Amino acid sequence: MSTHTVAEAKNQLSKLIDRALAGEAIVITRRGQPVIELRPIHPPPRPVSKAELDWLRARRTGRKRAKTDAGTLVTAMRNEEWQH
Repeated sequence: MSTHTVAEAKNQLSKLIDRALAGEAIVITRRGQPVIELRPIHPPPRPVSKAELDWLRARRTGRKRAKTDAGTLVTAMRNEEWQH
């Protein structure tokens, strides 16, 4: 991680952005206190296509549903553990 003052960041902004995009943690300070961190913005996940949903649906067919939902199962397991 590298730390830079606001003045340094103003003079080197393009370089600092490139370094942040390369994975380096860049922190900007004001009066000695960290105030901003430069980091890349990750692209949003792509939408799932109808073909992909159909593929998933085809492979899910024939599977039995669980008798108990996950929340109820975890609660029962936790309660059982606390009783011992």
